[in-house]
Amino acid sequence: MKVIAFVRKEQGTGASRRLRNAGQTPGIIYGGTSAPVSISLDHNALYHALKKETFHSSILDLEIDGKVEQVLLRDFQVHAYKQLVLHADFQRVDASQKIHVKVPLHFINAEISPAVKLASGIISHVMADLDITCLPKDLPEFVEVDLGALEVGNSIHLADIKLPNGVTAVIHGGEDNPTIATASIPAGKVEAEATAEAAAPAAGAAPAAPADKK
Repeated sequence: MKVIAFVRKEQGTGASRRLRNAGQTPGIIYGGTSAPVSISLDHNALYHALKKETFHSSILDLEIDGKVEQVLLRDFQVHAYKQLVLHADFQRVDASQKIHVKVPLHFINAEISPAVKLASGIISHVMADLDITCLPKDLPEFVEVDLGALEVGNSIHLADIKLPNGVTAVIHGGEDNPTIATASIPAGKVEAEATAEAAAPAAGAAPAAPADKK
């Protein structure tokens, strides 16, 4: 994806406010061997780009004054209640250096899994994205998680996922094989089935014999 930016010379809160009033968003590009550069971007274009998943997990071609640099979106701030992007941070990418980034998980085949198709279970996504490290050329837009074989009571773990070539997962918290998704029966359905099973013997019991008259 391509992003058009302009060098921003004026600094400070007042300058940023004037930019926003003019339909621009202040930002910065940093990293690599070059000095950080303050930039401005068209607000509407940036606002709509931020709605796209790939904008957050892809190498972007950022053009400043006719020169294109490869960058990653590293951070952005939005207004608490207005549809307003306040600031955006971009990091330069070196083709020879590995990057550390989060990519979204795409879950497929849930509807044909035994958990859903045979047991009417529900699948819970424990993780929505995955921390990875790789060279820029190997960066995937997303990592696919196949739920087609998942059964009720079982889980999908990191070790069950096939990562793209050149991509390594970054593990946090000391857990070497974190859970990605789980399958279970809804609590309401479990309670209903338990109630039905408890009532079945009583409904099927033979009526008591009448007492002998004396």
